Amino acid sequence: MEFKHGTNRIYLEDGMGKTIAEVTFPDINENSVEINHTFVDDSLRGQGIAGKLMEELAKRLRSEGKTAVLTCSYAISWFEKNSENADLISR
Repeated sequence: MEFKHGTNRIYLEDGMGKTIAEVTFPDINENSVEINHTFVDDSLRGQGIAGKLMEELAKRLRSEGKTAVLTCSYAISWFEKNSENADLISR
């Protein structure tokens, strides 16, 4: 499984090019994004895909020196469970 990186999104497509999982994070300013949406197709539920998307996003934020405002309920839950990434949350 290889995630694709777009502007303000990380996603996964099926063989037909349909988005089957994604996390979106529009820019707030040059140093911060808003994690506002996480989606996983029903066919992939229960496989930990949303968590893998968040791990990929955490790596990207860290590499770009950015922080995030969390408005997506899944992102809030994920960051609560993965406190080693708390430094990526905008205060």
